Amino acid sequence: MAHLPPSTAIFSPSIARIAASAAKEWSYVDSWLASKYQGRSIPLFERNPVTLKALLALANSNEAADEERELVARAEVAALNELSVAQDHSEAQSDLPTSATVRERILGTVQDHLTREGRTALNSLATLSCQLSVAHPDAESIGRSMIALHAEASELEQMRLRVQILQKHIEQESAMATEMLRTLRSDDYKPVADLAGQNLDMQRRIKAMAARIPELKDRMSTLNQSPAACYPTIEKVAQDEASFLDLLTQKKGLDAEVGQFSALPDDVKTARAELEHLRAEVRAVAQHRDAIFEGLVERESPRKGR
Repeated sequence: MAHLPPSTAIFSPSIARIAASAAKEWSYVDSWLASKYQGRSIPLFERNPVTLKALLALANSNEAADEERELVARAEVAALNELSVAQDHSEAQSDLPTSATVRERILGTVQDHLTREGRTALNSLATLSCQLSVAHPDAESIGRSMIALHAEASELEQMRLRVQILQKHIEQESAMATEMLRTLRSDDYKPVADLAGQNLDMQRRIKAMAARIPELKDRMSTLNQSPAACYPTIEKVAQDEASFLDLLTQKKGLDAEVGQFSALPDDVKTARAELEHLRAEVRAVAQHRDAIFEGLVERESPRKGR
């Protein structure tokens, strides 16, 4: 009860308990401060309930932090011990196969038990994957790559043939030019007698063609400005086909009608006489038919009694 004045007298048990509790708390605070200052003098401060409450809260927080820090340190020490034990255990068992070794053994076993066709297919797939630079090969991607390579090879082959043809043509032209140059440089070469006339004729042709250049340019510009020729479409072809079929049907009908007159002679008068004769026969047949019909009617009609 060092914080109580000496003249203070305790008259009730409750005050005595409060004073004893406060004295105990101040003793705890003093011991905590002494442990923190470690032999150094503690600064003077006012001793009252508010200061006591603040110092108690600070001491409790400090002790909780110390306990947490101690737990973390213990956990770190335990983890380090476990790591060292695990490392020692792994070093002791270093002769066991690793995962890579196990994978290689499994792949080797699978490859050893493949059939000849399977081994050939696997080697072909691996070779194609390496040549095509495909990380995860499948049938579709490899097929597309092979088609693209075939197309590229065909295009290169066509280009090679065109270049070869062009090279042959250039070689032929070069040989002809060399032969002509050799002929012109030889002593046996004699120019044509009318060479001057040919030169004049060539100059006249050149001048005439040069005079026609503006006209040709105008014609070219006119053709370029004219609307492009329309190309037949599928609908147009279908319409033309339908029209052609209609005309063909009409032609067949007309041929049938004309075929009825195929037996007539070529002469107009003779044909007309033949037509009149046929008409007379038709009239005679019609009259005969009418007579027969009238006879049938008279025979079948009932007669009146006399």
